[in-house]
Amino acid sequence: MGDTRGHGDGNGDTGDERVAAVRTGADPLHVPVMLDRIVELLAPALQRPGSVLVDGTLGLGGHAEALMNACPDARLVGVDRDTTALERSAARLAPHADRVHLVHAVYSEIPRALDEAGATDAAAVLLDLGVSSPQLDETDRGFAYAHEAPLDMRMDRTQTLTASEIVNTYPVAELTRVLRTYGEERFASRVARAIERRRSQGPIESTRELAELVREAIPAATRRTGGHPAKRTFQGLRIEVNAELSILERTLPAALSRLAVAGRIAVLSYHSLEDRLTKKAFAALATDTTPPDLPVPLPDRQPELRLLTRGAELPTDEENERNPRAQSARLRAAERVRPTRQ
Repeated sequence: MGDTRGHGDGNGDTGDERVAAVRTGADPLHVPVMLDRIVELLAPALQRPGSVLVDGTLGLGGHAEALMNACPDARLVGVDRDTTALERSAARLAPHADRVHLVHAVYSEIPRALDEAGATDAAAVLLDLGVSSPQLDETDRGFAYAHEAPLDMRMDRTQTLTASEIVNTYPVAELTRVLRTYGEERFASRVARAIERRRSQGPIESTRELAELVREAIPAATRRTGGHPAKRTFQGLRIEVNAELSILERTLPAALSRLAVAGRIAVLSYHSLEDRLTKKAFAALATDTTPPDLPVPLPDRQPELRLLTRGAELPTDEENERNPRAQSARLRAAERVRPTRQ
């Protein structure tokens, strides 16, 4: 989420400079995904003085910073469920502090965030979904299978549900559902049964322990392709811990309901489940719903949205080389062309 999907190549910073950059949210190794395209799509809607940009997944604020620089008359309502991200983005956005209102909230609460900021509607909305680079890189968060850490995976560390609770207490059938549906893991039942056998001997407590268990549960022939065998299991657990898909299902209609006429929305997804929900939500409002047996279109059934992207746009090959974490990104954008249907 936010702006922190990938790493660049670095620029020779000293260790102290790197630490300082991380603390302020200005780490040059964290590169916003499809930044130029996001600015190109959203900036035209933010030219009117006082127009509001909602960044529902603020992260380190890289996308927001670029849009604030490009649109000096716009205001930002920045939302994130991760308090660490809000602290870092506040430092990064300090030059624009008089135009910035930050809210600790889940992105489905965009209407509340707008109300708190005294804004009626949004001229632009950005959602950069999934897990951010700082969450991956801070090993104690437990998102990455490559590091030894507690099984946590909470984006919002004020919530109670953790990956450890899921791994150690979910029934096998429920665990299988999570891994198959959210992790898109072909061998979900095998992994779930392996987890059940291991946890009967004592709780599974660390990311390394779980990653090794999953590796052993996956057939040997499959392990040799497609990256680390545990990546799908970790994705499924992360989505379950953070209720990412159910929140996105609520977020899209909530955000679209507060999008002004001529306002624009852009959504960056990182796996097919997110992209499918976004495609469905946009398509529903970009369609003429006049009953097919009527001879003329009904004015109140005309499309509310105009699609700005042809399908899902992908990062360029150049960006993928520069920023490996951009490789799975899918971008969809739309513009509101008429008021919301009553």
